[in-house]
Amino acid sequence: MGELPTTASVGSDDGRGGLHMKVAVIGAGIGGLATAVALHRGGIEVRCFEQARVLAEVGAGITLAPNGLRVLRHLGLADALDGMGSPIANRVISLADGTEVANVPLVTDGSRSELVGMHRADLFEMLLSALPDDVLALDHRCTGFDQDDDAATVRFADGARHEAVVVIAADGIHSSLQRFVVPPAMPVHSGSTAYRGTLPSAAIGWPAGRFQLWMGPGRHFLVYPLRADQLVNYVGFVSTSEEARESWSAPGDPRDLAAAFAGFDETVVRIIDAIDSTFTWGLYDREPLPCWTAGRLALLGDAAHPMLPHAGQGANQALEDAVTVATLLARADRATVPRALARYAEIRQPRTARLQQSSRSNGSRFDGGGGPGGPPVPDDTGWIHDHDAVAVAEEQAAALGRP
Repeated sequence: MGELPTTASVGSDDGRGGLHMKVAVIGAGIGGLATAVALHRGGIEVRCFEQARVLAEVGAGITLAPNGLRVLRHLGLADALDGMGSPIANRVISLADGTEVANVPLVTDGSRSELVGMHRADLFEMLLSALPDDVLALDHRCTGFDQDDDAATVRFADGARHEAVVVIAADGIHSSLQRFVVPPAMPVHSGSTAYRGTLPSAAIGWPAGRFQLWMGPGRHFLVYPLRADQLVNYVGFVSTSEEARESWSAPGDPRDLAAAFAGFDETVVRIIDAIDSTFTWGLYDREPLPCWTAGRLALLGDAAHPMLPHAGQGANQALEDAVTVATLLARADRATVPRALARYAEIRQPRTARLQQSSRSNGSRFDGGGGPGGPPVPDDTGWIHDHDAVAVAEEQAAALGRP
């Protein structure tokens, strides 16, 4: 992926703005890679540093909503999306016994579905394929950060350092750079653990394009398609007092999953019976941070706003972050970088804070099982899905101007 030099020069300050800036992105998750793609497409020189020695994703899926799909299409990835994703034709919400409480068609009159199931590994590959080979540097664990009026420097565990005009911390909920922006804040355990994995659709006879959620007291179960309906992603959410590790790849016991959903609809039981191995995932978020930026450093994705998965917006919000910060930086120069990053935070903070709360609320409703705790289905999602982060970012970038 290219060798990291001991030092690297920052962008020239010849007044031509973003084309001559250098940006360091720390973290090669969805948010980090999407940011690198957006910056590269904007003509900004970027390096992305990842602490893992090998970039790999476990078998798990995500849902891409209209707001996230809009960003990916803006980045020129429409064709790849059509080949790798699974358009969702209808969304079904059921009680634990299988009784339907909602069945919403998502495709009418031959139009394209605006909810797509996607394997995380496929999304990673799609983003990586849009970058030159020398952008990503693996096995670089960030340990420190410094900045002055002209540039910023990140330091790595092996003693290497890298200088840039801007540093974007996309290094997850346990971000090593967050402490340079705000006092450290511990992640908050949700009281829930998820069992997750994938199965061949044919093994369980899963209908093409079907997204289904079953709600029960203290637990809910979710299934949706991946890879052109060849796979399904399943997730079983279970309330627990044990604070499981926040990890995509911790092994779980299918027998525990089966016990948790005993007595559910026979379709859920049949799916769980087909599972040979599973992963467990402790669910954590964090209270909204008061600040996302400090000079030439900005937080992005889970480093800024980790959220529970119950609104299906974690990856989508990271994509929105990516296009917003890249669009603003394309209009900035060395002197105006701090102001551009501050504007990025001003745009993004209210929306992600609202989504953090919405995700918590949805989880409580789903685990209410449709009982007296309130309506079993989430609030209207128009405010989430209709948002056009690209248009908002371009409007704000035009208004940003120069001093």
